Amino acid sequence: MTGPHARKRFGQHFLTDPGVIDAIVRAVDPADDDVVVEIGPGRGAITEPLAHAAGRLHLIEIDRDLVATLRERYRDVAGVTVHEADALRFDFGLPGDRLRIVGNLPYNISTPLLFHLLKFRERVLDMHFMLQKEVVDRIAAAPGSKAYGRLGIVLGCYLGIEPLFDVPPDAFSPPPEVMSAVVRLDPLPPGTYEIDDDAALSALIATAFMQRRKTLRNALKSKAEAADFDAVGIDAGLRPEQVSIADYVRLGNHLHAKSR
Repeated sequence: MTGPHARKRFGQHFLTDPGVIDAIVRAVDPADDDVVVEIGPGRGAITEPLAHAAGRLHLIEIDRDLVATLRERYRDVAGVTVHEADALRFDFGLPGDRLRIVGNLPYNISTPLLFHLLKFRERVLDMHFMLQKEVVDRIAAAPGSKAYGRLGIVLGCYLGIEPLFDVPPDAFSPPPEVMSAVVRLDPLPPGTYEIDDDAALSALIATAFMQRRKTLRNALKSKAEAADFDAVGIDAGLRPEQVSIADYVRLGNHLHAKSR
């Protein structure tokens, strides 16, 4: 489906490579009883196969010209709903439960959008996203690597993260200046990490990585004392990128209980 030109202010790069389109659809593997939500369908590169395979398909698009084109294209296709909306403000509770969310996410909003989607994780079955490869590397990084940091830890508290494949710039029109990658995100089973206070844990991790080259003892001196690290069995001499998700959760829960 052709349509309006890409708009820089929306961070649009339209996927055009048939092989990549097919690989994404095969990775999602939509079924006729699935409720699929596509964020930023653009010109509809993966929308067409999703519309034919999924039971219901909700399209979230902010560009009014693209919305008009999509509504015209799918006006007689049962099960397809087009929402003219900003995905950062969209209520993902509206389409229902057990959602399968997909999208070629605008790189300029991908991080805040991932945090927004966390609020609806109990309604989500899985998510498949095209992101900047650097972002995928960060969210999938293991402790001890340079890419390991706040984004990957916070997402990893709630999601299983599986990088699938890389996508070169020439798969898009216009081509972005960076490599892209497709990643699968699966909400973790309840109780995987017992987090007492989500906001406090996120703040703790953010504070730690504001000074990631310092030791935990120094990076978190405003939040934790030596006895706190001892209480949960964490070496305060480690740097923030050397600490596992489970250890951050234990420390966060300990500090939350202490504050009460």
